[in-house]
Amino acid sequence: MTATPTAPPPALRPYLTTGHEALWQEVDAFAADEVAPRAAEMEAAPHTVEREVAQLMAAHGWFGVTVPTEFGGLGTGHVAKTILVHRIACVSAAAAAILQATLIPVGGLSLFASYEQKLRWLPQVADGSLLLSIAVTEPQAGGHIGGIETTAERDGDQWVITGSKLHIGNSHLAGAHLVVARTSGAGARTSQALTAFLVEADRKGLTVAGHRPGLGLHGFTAGHLVFDRVRVPGDNIVGEVGQGLSVAQGSSILYGRPNLAAVSLGLHESAVATTVSYLKTRPRYGHSLAELPVLRDRIGAMEARLRAARTLAYHSVHLLDQGVPCDTDLITAKYLGHRWAVRSVQDAMELHGARALDADYPLQRLWRDIQHTYPPAGTGEVQRVRLADAALGDPVQWSELLAAEAAWARSDPTPA
Repeated sequence: MTATPTAPPPALRPYLTTGHEALWQEVDAFAADEVAPRAAEMEAAPHTVEREVAQLMAAHGWFGVTVPTEFGGLGTGHVAKTILVHRIACVSAAAAAILQATLIPVGGLSLFASYEQKLRWLPQVADGSLLLSIAVTEPQAGGHIGGIETTAERDGDQWVITGSKLHIGNSHLAGAHLVVARTSGAGARTSQALTAFLVEADRKGLTVAGHRPGLGLHGFTAGHLVFDRVRVPGDNIVGEVGQGLSVAQGSSILYGRPNLAAVSLGLHESAVATTVSYLKTRPRYGHSLAELPVLRDRIGAMEARLRAARTLAYHSVHLLDQGVPCDTDLITAKYLGHRWAVRSVQDAMELHGARALDADYPLQRLWRDIQHTYPPAGTGEVQRVRLADAALGDPVQWSELLAAEAAWARSDPTPA
C-alpha cells in the first residue's frame, strides 16, 4: 500500500527543520508500507527474532542517524533520532526497539571511542552491516552498575572476560556488544573499577542463549549473553581503563532516556488514535460513544497527556542538539512520557470494554508493549532520585560534561 503523507503537529515547529519534516513523512511512509504489514506477523510469532525490519531500516542508513558524516553516517542528530523511533513506534514498538537498542551503544562509541576505533566501527554501523548491543545489565545486579560481577582480567596485550549479561537488546542481531566489565578488585570505587569493551559476537567463548519472548515487543530480542573466558585485544577498549561507568551512564542518559521517551510516545499516540476512532464509530443511544460527555472527559485527559509528552520528548532532544545542559529534561521526558502513556493505554483498554481484550485487536499489544519502557535507562524511582538531586542543588550534567570526559577521543589527528 502507499502511505498518505503526514505532517508534524504545528506545536513541534520550533524544534523541527524542513529536513526533519521531510524525514517525518519518509518514516511514516516506511512504517505504513514496510512495518505495518509485518507487525501482525511479529505479534503472532513471539518465539521468532525479527530480522527483515532491521535490514530495511539499515538500507535507509537509520542506524547511523547520529553518526557523523565523517564516518559515513547521516549526522542529523537527536531530534532526527527521536522522529525515527517515535514514528516507527506508532506502528510497531518492537520495530522501534530494534532501532533504538543499537543507537544506544552507537552513542557510546561516538562519545568515547578513539578516532581510529570510530574509523573501524562506525562506517559499518552507518551502512547497516554491523548492529550493536550494549551489555550492562546482569542476572543478579540488574541495572545496578556498581554491582557488576562480570570481570575482565589483563593477560599481556589481551583481556579475558568472564561473566554473564541479561536483558540485552538486539542480543541475537548484534555483530558486536559494548560490554562493561569489572577490571579492578574489591574496594575500588565504581567510577574507577569498570571498563568498556567492544566484543565481536563471533569471539570464542561468547554464547548467546536461545531467544525467549517477553511480555511484549514480540520480534524484538533482549537476551542472555554468557562470557566464558572471552579474549579481546586491548584495542577493543572503548574509552580508558576504569572509564566504563562513564561509557555506560553516558550512553544510557544521553541516548537511552530519549529513545525510550520516543517509544512511549509512539505507543501513546497509537492508543489515543485507536480509541478516538473506536468511540467515533461505535453507536450508542442514537449517537456515537464519542458524544457521551463522560467519555469525552476521559478522551480529553488522554489528549492532554499525549500533547505534554510529545512536547517534553522533542524539547529535551532539541536542547541536546543545541548543546544546552538538559539532563533533567531528558529524565523528565523519559519518566513522565512512560507514566502518562501507561495511564492513557489503561484508559483506552477501559473505554473499549471487552473489545480491548480481543487478541487480534491492537490495544492488547499496546498495553503489553508499554510495560517495556519502564525499567531500561533507570526506573521511575531512579529518575525521581536524579530529579531530587537537581532540586537539591547537586545535579550531574552529563549533557554538559561528556564533551570534557571524552576530550581525549580527539577528531582526526592528522594535520589538515
